[in-house]
Amino acid sequence: MKKMTVLVALAVGLQGINASADSLRIDNATIMTMGGMGTLEAADILIEDGEITAIGSDLSEDADRVIDANGAIITPAMFAGATTTGLVEVNAVRESVDSSVSETPLSKLHVEFDVRRAYSPLSSLHAITRTEGFGYTLLAATGGQYSIAGVGSLVDFDGGFDSFSGDDTIFIDVDGYASRKVGGSRAAHWMLLEGAMADLDGRASEQEYLTQAGRDVLKRLKSDGVFVFAANRAADIKQVIGFADEHDINAVIVGAREAWMLADELADSDIAVMVNGLDNLPADFDSLGSRLDNAALLSNAGVTVMFTSDETHNARKIRQGAGTAVAYGMDYDLALQAMTTTPAEVFGGRSRALAVGYSADLVVWSGDPLEVTSYATAVVIEGKLTSMESRQSKLLERYLPEDAGMGRAYINR
Repeated sequence: MKKMTVLVALAVGLQGINASADSLRIDNATIMTMGGMGTLEAADILIEDGEITAIGSDLSEDADRVIDANGAIITPAMFAGATTTGLVEVNAVRESVDSSVSETPLSKLHVEFDVRRAYSPLSSLHAITRTEGFGYTLLAATGGQYSIAGVGSLVDFDGGFDSFSGDDTIFIDVDGYASRKVGGSRAAHWMLLEGAMADLDGRASEQEYLTQAGRDVLKRLKSDGVFVFAANRAADIKQVIGFADEHDINAVIVGAREAWMLADELADSDIAVMVNGLDNLPADFDSLGSRLDNAALLSNAGVTVMFTSDETHNARKIRQGAGTAVAYGMDYDLALQAMTTTPAEVFGGRSRALAVGYSADLVVWSGDPLEVTSYATAVVIEGKLTSMESRQSKLLERYLPEDAGMGRAYINR
């Protein structure tokens, strides 16, 4: 009870801090830096002008605000997986969904479709996801007219309209469900992709698969970008490995439910995967080999693992998935890295570790961040304490009033 009281006091105290304060010092914390300093017990962290300027024990530097964490865990702000946050409000309302294009005037692969042009940091999902302890996401293109969905990149939840970072990333669907868009067979995915590469290389072809703008984008991506393939079936993952090797591209596989079957090949090919740690049962014929130790088997084989929830509106499930992966054999530190620092390394973003000189993006937790009962008591993005208020918290206040004289629709006791 005493511990809970202290945590509540910490949360209330942090929420009351002016977000524009120049400096903040958090004392007596368990700081999991996810960097060279490892985990520090009873440590302090000093933040000035958006950056971490000191980490250590018994820091004496003055700050505008000093908070006693009373031993609470601090981690880097977490990665929300591949989402459409900022591109969607309600999936059923078409005008609020900008993550995909289904029809275009030309029957070509539109590599140049860039979802960042439609991104809005004012989406209600930003506050909801950020208050759960997440500081950035991989902004993803979804669906699409053919195999190629479009281009996105990492984006920070700092409220900026241009808060993109890292390498340009192209999203490609090669699974069975997406085969309906290319004539009914997933083999057509590879026919189209090989045709696009032939266009890029200037090889003779009866049909041009790309616009000139698409060629320019694909050329840049092939040199400096990341190719994210949506694939779950082992046979499709095998095709990705071969395609990436043949065309010398930087590939990542998202979904990867049967990736454990090809763990050694993925490790040898240096292809990272982004998995849902809660995938334990087949969802379709592409995922008959789903198992809860998928992440552990891949990580133990040397594959770079990241986590996603497959749900933009429920990114918070990533923590539960990572915790499940640890319960089934994944190393705890690697699991935490997989949802904090590893994604930035894979997708070319700035370092997300907690270290002097780095941007102050961190979360104070009520307990172990991989425990489902733990929650974020404070979130700091670029050195600023963010509001813990969201549309969900406002709805809670709206429908759980203390005034018993209000109508039954507003009372829940």
